[in-house]
Amino acid sequence: MSGCHDLLIAGGGPAGLATALHAARAGLDAVIAEPRPAPVDKACGEGLMPGAVRALTALGLEVPGHPITGIRYVQGSRQVQAAFRHGPGLGVRRTGLHNALHQAVLDAGVPVLPLRVEDARQDTTGVTVPGTGLRARWLVAADGLHSPVRRSLGLGTTTRGTPRYGLRRHYAVPPWSPYVEVHWGAHAEAYVTPLGPALVGVALLTTRRAPYATQLESFPELVARLPREAAVTPVRGAGPLRQGARTRAHGRVLLVGDAAGYIDALTGEGISLALTGAQALVANVRRGTPSRYETDWSRATRHHRLLTELLVRARQQPTLSPHIVPTAARLPRLFAAAVNALA
Repeated sequence: MSGCHDLLIAGGGPAGLATALHAARAGLDAVIAEPRPAPVDKACGEGLMPGAVRALTALGLEVPGHPITGIRYVQGSRQVQAAFRHGPGLGVRRTGLHNALHQAVLDAGVPVLPLRVEDARQDTTGVTVPGTGLRARWLVAADGLHSPVRRSLGLGTTTRGTPRYGLRRHYAVPPWSPYVEVHWGAHAEAYVTPLGPALVGVALLTTRRAPYATQLESFPELVARLPREAAVTPVRGAGPLRQGARTRAHGRVLLVGDAAGYIDALTGEGISLALTGAQALVANVRRGTPSRYETDWSRATRHHRLLTELLVRARQQPTLSPHIVPTAARLPRLFAAAVNALA
């Protein structure tokens, strides 16, 4: 693959694939470097908020999944729920989402090369990846939570707070609720996402370094619904979840998706932010205003970053954490407003 492309996208996850789709539809010449064969699986809550569903529809994609009505918080006998006001969300296997995006990229004529990008050399007119023969006007780092490109450029920041990790497994049981249920425990949250007529995903967000089965025991009401023999996939893990980036635009390198910075999976907005960031990035490259990408990214993610940061900080305060669900139950309108602001 020779010549100079408009965009070289490092990473073929949802952020990179969405960037490639937007680029192709804007008439830009894009190429993706992704060493892993499709579909790529990873630890993920697998619940798409309505904003992500709308963004995928706008790209012309139909993703197989199970409708989600809203979000329900559960803590012992207390619970509070909020329905999505502007259309449903969707429970989607990560592999199903990746397959749909990957096929759309191939249909759009964007090459996906089995290459890994770990560093790059940039000059005033473009970026070259040593040892590959690849050159592009812009390098898009869409290479995930622990982005090698971000690290190679020294763009990572030191994060504060207790590290949190994500663990996920699937169970062949019928969903018992049309909501994504968030069960709050002392040290972890358990996210139950309906994914099909006889399949749920259960993701744990936790500060503890302990096996999945051990941590699930902290949620006896879930253990009663999820017999061990119903587990149909191995446990996948990810983390530490909080990752910082000094900037989303560094010369001719632009960061998108988790590589652009990540607070926590607590509000389930990772895919929505990746799709929003991809659209903003391509729009600014097409307009010749790449310096505006940072501003547009900040504006588009402001609500998410503020609400997620506040919730994570409260979660990590021993005096506040036990009161999150009771407070939400006492203030259901405020809870519904927060859910729909994120949705």
